[in-house]
Amino acid sequence: MPLQNASIKVTEFIIGGFDTINNPIEVGVVILIVYILAIIGNVSNIVFIIFDKRLHKPMYLLICNLSVVDILYTSSASPTMIGVLLAGDKTISYVSCFIQMFVVHFGSVMEMFALTVMAFDRLIAIGYPLQYHSYLTNVRTIFLTFILWIVACCFMAVMPVVLVPLSHCKSRLKYFMCEYAAIVRTTCVDFSYYFNMITILSFFLMFFTFGFICLSYLGIIFFVRLASNNDKRKIGSTCLSHLIVVACFYCPLFVQIVLTRAGLLLTLEERHGLLIGAILGPSLVNPFVYCLRTKEIKYKIFKIFQKVKTSE
Repeated sequence: MPLQNASIKVTEFIIGGFDTINNPIEVGVVILIVYILAIIGNVSNIVFIIFDKRLHKPMYLLICNLSVVDILYTSSASPTMIGVLLAGDKTISYVSCFIQMFVVHFGSVMEMFALTVMAFDRLIAIGYPLQYHSYLTNVRTIFLTFILWIVACCFMAVMPVVLVPLSHCKSRLKYFMCEYAAIVRTTCVDFSYYFNMITILSFFLMFFTFGFICLSYLGIIFFVRLASNNDKRKIGSTCLSHLIVVACFYCPLFVQIVLTRAGLLLTLEERHGLLIGAILGPSLVNPFVYCLRTKEIKYKIFKIFQKVKTSE
């Protein structure tokens, strides 16, 4: 629903989300360090899995996919935040802003899908260990992953399709990056209609994926009851990595989407902190969790350091 405000032609947006920060340099340095560590960790996981044929198995292919998603997700907004905080570059072109919006939300949805299919993988591996490699082959895993990327792309295409035709009444973004909510607030429309529309989509995606993960673990718990004590320890160790990653991603998401809709009031700074944590946190935690808790990857890292030490 259009409002009676004078529209303007916008060629670039001004990022104003960090205007109230007292120590932008310090915050920028922290984000830069976390971003670099996240990229190094995820690239290392990808390289280890691609160049070691022994790791060409469904579980490791899904870990590799998660690392690709993490790189995409954290790179969607981190360079912009670093540029604003360290270089003082607060402008972003109209087209670049919409591309960033798409990539940010696309990365978030792919993170949900990646974690969901990994839960399914654990369910099959624990519930049907003898048939696991016939049910989930490498080809089927790659095909399923490809389908999820296409589905996520189709879901997120809704955002630019809805926003591009709208006129803008201001060019300053309230938040620290080009997300859907920030761009909607610059348009000459009734915000509530567009927020409600995207909230329904977000609720559907979040509860479908999280619900599937919960059902998968209910199935895993059922099969664990039938296992021996030694098998229970192995299963617990295998699932713990995934549960840590799920908690890191979904906890900030629940606060941001569910609790705020239920009446929880967040200041602008709290919202920014939560969103930055949601983007950087999982991308940093995921590779190190799987490096430290997956014995094949951990053994490969140990061998590399051993060779370096021997050469010295």
